[in-house]
Amino acid sequence: MNKSLLTGVAIGVAAAAGVSAVAGYKMLNKGPEYAEVVKVTPLTRTVSLPRRDCHDETVTRPAKPRDEHRFLGSIAGAVVGGVLGHQVGGGTGRDIATVAGAAAGGYAGNRIEKHVQDKQTETITQAKCRTVYDKSVKQLGYSVRYRLNDQEHTVKMDHDPGARIEVRDGQLLIDATDSGSWAPPQKEG
Repeated sequence: MNKSLLTGVAIGVAAAAGVSAVAGYKMLNKGPEYAEVVKVTPLTRTVSLPRRDCHDETVTRPAKPRDEHRFLGSIAGAVVGGVLGHQVGGGTGRDIATVAGAAAGGYAGNRIEKHVQDKQTETITQAKCRTVYDKSVKQLGYSVRYRLNDQEHTVKMDHDPGARIEVRDGQLLIDATDSGSWAPPQKEG
């Protein structure tokens, strides 16, 4: 047999054994394939948006008087008072009683018309508006507590990972849509 052939075979066998040993060591020391999810908490934010809330409301209010200065009541009272005063006495006394009756009747007529006007009301429909706030909850992501190698950590994720998270080379695969891309987790503590 050729000496170089034997040397080549020996080196080849030794190299194969070494590669096999290294591969076997890597297989034995391979870390966990998944991290166990301990708790998933949705991260939310409440948003308040203002809007106007309007409705029609029936309102009863004092009616605006047609005779704001109550001339009609004053004049009618003065006429009635003057006629009644004219019935009293005679001569100059009658003239004084007529003037006094007219003055008192004018005042009384004015007060009576005011009393009648104060009781008059009108019903109108008014729009009543106010600002109200509609609240909505916005989903921001998830706070995921997981256990890897007997240690617990927390990471923020954009989706609920379920019961476990895939691990490659000791790092979480946190992108659910593309399991080929991975990044180290952003640990909260």
